[in-house]
Amino acid sequence: MSNPNNSVKGYKNINNMIISPCISICKTDPSTGYCYGCGRNNDEKKLWKLEETTDEWKQNNLESIRKRLTGWQLDSFNESYEHKINNGISLFKKNLKNE
Repeated sequence: MSNPNNSVKGYKNINNMIISPCISICKTDPSTGYCYGCGRNNDEKKLWKLEETTDEWKQNNLESIRKRLTGWQLDSFNESYEHKINNGISLFKKNLKNE
């Protein structure tokens, strides 16, 4: 079931912001420097939190993330990120609550 406040993928009407790609699987691959969950490096994670970071940068970063991730990792990210956008919580956190 979709959140009625969600009109454009990655945006919510209530505050018109792009939702962070963090899906609560925060572990960095030591060889690439990218997070196994969201595919971002530490600098990108920091930039997402800055008030002056533009929506354009965030949208471009989401595109870069999806190009970085492949196979099951990309599928898992897309499924959890979509769930987070529509429900306000990543699938990982949802599953933790249900345990």
